[in-house]
Amino acid sequence: MERGNETVVKEFAFLGFSSLAGLQRLLFIVFLLLYLFTLGTNAVIISTIVLDRALHTPMYFFLAVLSCSETCYTFVIVPKMLIDLLAQKKTISFLGCVIQMFAFLFLVCSHSFLLAAMGYDRYVAICNPLRYTVLMGHAVCMGLVATACASGFTVSLVTTSLVFHLPFHSSNQLHHFFCDISPVLKLASHHSLLSQMIIFTLGVFVLVIPLLLILVSYIHIISAILKIPSSVGRHKAFSTCASHLIVITVHYGCASFIYLRPKSNYSSSRDSLISVSYTILTPLFNPMIYSLRNKEFKSALR
Repeated sequence: MERGNETVVKEFAFLGFSSLAGLQRLLFIVFLLLYLFTLGTNAVIISTIVLDRALHTPMYFFLAVLSCSETCYTFVIVPKMLIDLLAQKKTISFLGCVIQMFAFLFLVCSHSFLLAAMGYDRYVAICNPLRYTVLMGHAVCMGLVATACASGFTVSLVTTSLVFHLPFHSSNQLHHFFCDISPVLKLASHHSLLSQMIIFTLGVFVLVIPLLLILVSYIHIISAILKIPSSVGRHKAFSTCASHLIVITVHYGCASFIYLRPKSNYSSSRDSLISVSYTILTPLFNPMIYSLRNKEFKSALR
């Protein structure tokens, strides 16, 4: 389609690994093995939690949802990336790019709120152990997951609408391996300061607010742990939170670096490297960190 002397972009070409042309077959093998291992690991975790009644507790319910979420958002990105590593034409249609961005943002934003819910679960378990089964009943857990998903859906819908309502008349060369916010915005012919501010505000809402809720939870958790008289009791209480702390550090560290900064600071090569970590490596390691550090889960797995 033509508009004046400008061509409206109908598809995008991925250039995320163009500087590594000689290594793309090797990258395909490495990423494929990691992806299959991620799918297998998360499938084992989910099935173990579902089949073992001893693991039908809020903490493991959230872990199963976390594993499912991470499996889904790798499915949104990795298969297309693997195909492009072997293909000569590495393109995606305009509509395909819209769908990919919406699905990815929905799952990642929901994941962020889910981590906040898991922080609340640890707070109740340590600070109100006698009322844990009441405060974290099945209806409450389902409500927290539904709220996380609804929040993720809303943020994703608004952000994707703002991005793709912008005009795309110039280059279609996307310096990334999937349709993420910053590289797509860089291709827009022009965009208002208002749209940038709204997208940045939504990023703050998704990352900063859940992180603040987690920090408040852990302030109360640490205060409660320090009041435990025995060192063995303190160590046991803290060990139940250590996995969650590792996961939130990786998730919020990577996500904040990518999304909570001005568009002018965007670097395609650096951001592609960070994106590989949270689209391939993080979904592999997060459930493993939770499960392998937990004696109950290892016992159920055996």
